[in-house]
Amino acid sequence: MAELFKGKDVADSITQEFAARAEALRSKGIKPCLAMLRLGEDEADLSYERNAVKRCEKVGIEVAHFNLPLDADKDAVLNAVKEINNDKNIHACLMFRPFKDKELENEAGRLLDFKKDVDCMTPESLMSVFLGRGQSFAPCTAQACMEILDFYGVELTGKNVCVIGRSPVVGKPVSMLLQNKNATVTMCHTKTKDMAGIASKADVLVVAAGHANTVTKEFVNPNQLVIDVGINYVDGQLCGDVDFANVEPIVKAITPVPGGVGAVTTSVLAKHVILAAEAALDS
Repeated sequence: MAELFKGKDVADSITQEFAARAEALRSKGIKPCLAMLRLGEDEADLSYERNAVKRCEKVGIEVAHFNLPLDADKDAVLNAVKEINNDKNIHACLMFRPFKDKELENEAGRLLDFKKDVDCMTPESLMSVFLGRGQSFAPCTAQACMEILDFYGVELTGKNVCVIGRSPVVGKPVSMLLQNKNATVTMCHTKTKDMAGIASKADVLVVAAGHANTVTKEFVNPNQLVIDVGINYVDGQLCGDVDFANVEPIVKAITPVPGGVGAVTTSVLAKHVILAAEAALDS
């Protein structure tokens, strides 16, 4: 039986630390505030928003909602971003992605003040993750993977890590974060030949494929740690990108779905908000 790398303990640890830091900010007259910009009523977005609001309440973060229709025009979206940029009482912004209009999403990302970008959609934030320095924030889900590995004491220096998936939200940034920890990273994707063979040789396997049951027992080995980033619904049941029932008995450790990476992501978001508020206070 594998050790379960549960997200709750990780999330609780982050929440406890940053709730105390939020209280310290409030004692100085600063009320940490997160703006959430959402287009439409996508159920996945609404679910994440509810969980994020609950986490913010636990930490002591106020939330300002900017809800627009799915087909909101360019001016409406960009004006909302400008309002967020110009409001000194808003310290951070989360935009729900993807937008229906990809070009508009990119333009909104370019317009957002990178100091308020807590989920890495501005060019400055992406550059910071790529270079491994600067004050910008990594995408919350990618950072959640790192928080889990750190919490459970996984030493990454010199380890072989395989990342399945190359999205700009998880796969690519998490590969850079892992390299910044001195891991040797191999990225796999839909065009990779013998993906199972490559993955099975890794010390750590991060799965962000975006499809249920992508990783089967042929992808793993008994000494491996598996981080399952996937969020899928199969026959009404939530599951990850890993065939958990067949992989869990083989590997050394694995994150469950639900209760793994997803449980940590909102706490990382809250952490980023507090860090942004602290940075604003010091500037």
